[in-house]
Amino acid sequence: MTSDASTVRFGRMAPTVPVSDIGKAVDFYCSVFGFTKTFENGSPAGFVILEKDRAELHLTLKRGHEGSTLNVAHLLVDDAAALYAHLEALNVRIVKAIRDADFGLRCFVFADPDGNRIDVGEPIHAAASPQ
Repeated sequence: MTSDASTVRFGRMAPTVPVSDIGKAVDFYCSVFGFTKTFENGSPAGFVILEKDRAELHLTLKRGHEGSTLNVAHLLVDDAAALYAHLEALNVRIVKAIRDADFGLRCFVFADPDGNRIDVGEPIHAAASPQ
């Protein structure tokens, strides 16, 4: 029997982001972005799932974690400029300023309190909802 992944339908895939302080990270993502905590594991918590609309983010405790120069997640939104302005108003660290990229996205990169970088994009020429 041969295997062919092209016949397998993929479902939701959610990034797991390491954080040094689960409580601080949950507070950041819930208060700044409006995520809701839908799952917590451990006492004290060592793993949390956050959800907002179609976006899901998993946070895992890694004591002493520091972010790197790599993006850990890509978030598609329907209004990148509005989110960018919101983050600027809250003094969230912007790593790369908003721009219209030649690959068809209005995009920017921000960092969470641990320095985890998240790339945000909005399709420029699409009227469809975020994927």
